[in-house]
Amino acid sequence: MQDCLGCALALGLALALPLLVLLAAPRFRKYIAGGKCTSTAKMNGKVVVITGANTGIGKVTAKDLAGRGARVILACRDMVKAEAAASEIRTKTGNQQVIAKKLDLADTKSIREFAKNFLEEEKELHILINNAGVMMCPYSKTVDGFEMQFGVNHLGPFLLTFLLIECLKQSAPSRIVNVSSWSHRSGRIDFENLQGEKSYNRSQAYSHSKLANILFTRELARRLQGTRVTANALHPGPVASELGRHSTILIILGKMLTFFLKTPQEGAQTSVYCAVAEELESVSGKYFSDCKPAYVWPQGHDDETARKLWDVSCELLGIQWD
Repeated sequence: MQDCLGCALALGLALALPLLVLLAAPRFRKYIAGGKCTSTAKMNGKVVVITGANTGIGKVTAKDLAGRGARVILACRDMVKAEAAASEIRTKTGNQQVIAKKLDLADTKSIREFAKNFLEEEKELHILINNAGVMMCPYSKTVDGFEMQFGVNHLGPFLLTFLLIECLKQSAPSRIVNVSSWSHRSGRIDFENLQGEKSYNRSQAYSHSKLANILFTRELARRLQGTRVTANALHPGPVASELGRHSTILIILGKMLTFFLKTPQEGAQTSVYCAVAEELESVSGKYFSDCKPAYVWPQGHDDETARKLWDVSCELLGIQWD
């Protein structure tokens, strides 16, 4: 009798479990998707630069802002993909002011050429979104000899922002949006091993560079007080994108766990929120995730390290930014 009862319970559970999963799936997906930017702000007359906007959340962000009427410059390394993305966005939004421009964050000459051409062709810049980045790549160096993740994720955006900062000030109110990551929690800024000179771990190097984004944003916001230019950072969430292409494990996990990852559309929401939300017009030096303020780990509040990183970055890039 007990065996029969046990079999019946097991059978009932086996039949009920798929139903429970099916019923819970929509709610779980909503949780994974996170916050959604609900702002209806229009961007007519606004000029936007988005790095790495030919794919992933950068492309979705570009499409959203173009749909709001902005003039959007896709600043990308791969011009074939960039031109294709720009064409697609123009077609889908009806906005013909979507332009692809060459920018390679692993080459300071390319960054300077992009900025020079932009300042010659454009009179204003209202939003700069430092979106492009690399993740967990094997040890390699940029054209200028910087460790790749530190160079592309931190030094590249740092230099680009420096070169465009006066235009942003003259166009104020304007915004700088830096795409960071929750992985800054395991980041450390070790000035004795800043670029993996003594030891290199691709995962740790990524976390260090994302912490650098947080500290850069914090110090930049402090220096921009009174200019009506804001600077904020964000975590887009775990997104199904090409960012993890350098890690076989991430590629495999991404294919296996797609249900647990945000789509690029979902992952772009906080970038869009930081760029357009009316309530953030005077908010600066903050960190967001799921379209709301998020927790910053203690090392992201270290003002002394932020100032020293600023000075070291200027020295490495050969610039003076007071």
